Amino acid sequence: MCGIAGIIHPGKTGNVGGELTSMLQALRHRGPDSSGFAVYGTPKQGELVMRLKVAEREDLSTGFDIFRQIEERRAEVDRRIASMGGKIVAAEEVTEYAFRYRLSFDGDLRRFADYLEDIEGVELLSLGDGLELIKDLGEASEVAHRYKLEGFAGTHAIGHTRMATESDVDIRSAHPYWAYPFRDISLVHNGQLTNYWTGRRELERRGHRFLSNCDSELIAVYLADRLNRGYSLEDAMRASVEELDGVFTYLVATSDSLGLAKDVMAAKPVVLYESDEVIALASEEVAIRSIFPYEIDTTDPYEGEVRVWHI
Repeated sequence: MCGIAGIIHPGKTGNVGGELTSMLQALRHRGPDSSGFAVYGTPKQGELVMRLKVAEREDLSTGFDIFRQIEERRAEVDRRIASMGGKIVAAEEVTEYAFRYRLSFDGDLRRFADYLEDIEGVELLSLGDGLELIKDLGEASEVAHRYKLEGFAGTHAIGHTRMATESDVDIRSAHPYWAYPFRDISLVHNGQLTNYWTGRRELERRGHRFLSNCDSELIAVYLADRLNRGYSLEDAMRASVEELDGVFTYLVATSDSLGLAKDVMAAKPVVLYESDEVIALASEEVAIRSIFPYEIDTTDPYEGEVRVWHI
């Protein structure tokens, strides 16, 4: 079933971490397996922010060896960053298996990402100017507390609560998805694509790389491919509604935008609240109402609808 949510504050920043946590927690009945956040903070000139994991949470129960492997993988990450000409500004151990880096790097981002991803056991969750992608097993409030997201200040964010139906219950299969290796593009999705393998093979022939077998990742890479070819975000999303088969509602975020798209059957729900100060979207109205202390009016976007908002 799954639940999706998004929020954007045009022209200002807000507590998007806390707001998105409340929204996703209100949707916990739609997906108890995992929760994920893609939050967009204020970029720092000359710096990239990187989120990665070096093990799955359940690996920690396998014994002492996993902790030795985590140390070795982390050391290899640091070594490879330096060997590629990158400089670590700061590195934080967020959990035993998840890390946050601030670094400087002005080379080929794809080669850089590929080199780090090539380390056995390492998964690069996001790498960009403002995007920070966090996902883990458990309800939204648990994940937000584990990763200290309740007070995260930023311009916009999207998130997901997952009920696993066709892939494993692990961090790799959780949403959101980063459009590897493009900067600052993330996506959450509720639905199912029926032409996943056809679309994936086409994008792989174009040189794109996939990190999971989840159909949601296809949408993220599809949109990033078209943005890279000069499409506007709105045009890329309209093309996706025409070319992707299945039932779906998705939210996509870039460094300065938040977008919504629904398939032409509109089988997967989404509710919208829109004002001059904030735009909020979610699979159910209860999630939007969880962050407003006053009465609000919401709308239901139509079938095949595409909308884009900017910071």
